[in-house]
Amino acid sequence: MTRVYVSIGSNVDRERHVRAAMQALREMFSPVQFSPVYETAAVGFEGDAFFNLVAGFDTDWTVAQLAHWLRALEAAHGRVRGDAKFSDRTLDVDLLVYGDACGVVDGVALPRDETTHYAFVLKPLTDIDPGLVLPGQQDSCHVLWQRHPEHQVTMHEVSLG
Repeated sequence: MTRVYVSIGSNVDRERHVRAAMQALREMFSPVQFSPVYETAAVGFEGDAFFNLVAGFDTDWTVAQLAHWLRALEAAHGRVRGDAKFSDRTLDVDLLVYGDACGVVDGVALPRDETTHYAFVLKPLTDIDPGLVLPGQQDSCHVLWQRHPEHQVTMHEVSLG
């Protein structure tokens, strides 16, 4: 089994889509560990705020199988591929980390570059596994978060009722 982490985000009917993604992950990969859900401003475009979180679970699926399943999950919730990179999303689920994979595996760059760049990804990942050392890094997520330029910015945690 391989430990994987995925990010989940939505800014369109966000509670419904985030809940649905969480349920789908539980049904397919239980047990699943979820970070708190954060409300964060849209990055790279003017849009409604997002709900963002990270999920961690173990799987024996290949990167290709998992990537295909995640894209199908997004499509089932109205995600249209081909939109601008930074735009509104009904559901965005990205594979961040797949075990110790580093580089392009089955067409997927791992670990995902945005993992260390965006607070809305690194903070929730740090919440679930602060000691995780990302492949290709020397420091833990906790240390990376402490060095992140937004680490002192309060991220608004939300409850999904």
